[in-house]
Amino acid sequence: MKLKLVIFDCDGVMFDSKFANQTYYNHLLKHFGYPIMDENELEFVHIHNVNESTRHIFRHYPDQNLEEVDIFRQELGYTPFLQYMKMEDDLIQFLDICTPRYQLAVSTNRTNTMEPILDIFKLKDYFTKVMTAENARRPKPAPDALFEILDHCHCDAQEAIYIGDSIIDREHSAGCGMRLIAFKNKKLQAEYHVTRFMEILQLPPFQE
Repeated sequence: MKLKLVIFDCDGVMFDSKFANQTYYNHLLKHFGYPIMDENELEFVHIHNVNESTRHIFRHYPDQNLEEVDIFRQELGYTPFLQYMKMEDDLIQFLDICTPRYQLAVSTNRTNTMEPILDIFKLKDYFTKVMTAENARRPKPAPDALFEILDHCHCDAQEAIYIGDSIIDREHSAGCGMRLIAFKNKKLQAEYHVTRFMEILQLPPFQE
């Protein structure tokens, strides 16, 4: 089937946000008097949603009231950490080329931080549908967000492709039988592998 829909993950794909996430979650830990994350915890929070991530990094501190953490986290917001996010250099060029040809959407495990990111980086108008861990019935890796995007865009899974960078994204796309482009992750099982956005245009689905 001809490609009609391109769906993007946010962290690790549209943006190099690992340092932003590292700074954010370490700030939470430091505020409550705990040591910063180790490398394994950093990898975990980089691909999971904020609720799962918060509980993961505080799992060694059973005396800590997680409701207090959630209240502080919501008061803090993510806006102060957006300055540490780096958009991929060729993302805008890729979006400008794709916009006349395909419908574009986002499926991410971010929550209420996704909309400010799209606004600040002036990306909102490119996407016809944005699904997050907040508005999806179940967050990634469950395929719910992709099914909702497909329904909204009147497409079958075979007419769409997902761009992700983690095992969560592989499970997410496989859950609805959608092809995956692995972004900057050669070890990830996927139909295609790329290191930058403009390489995607040379892939077979984009040549049809």
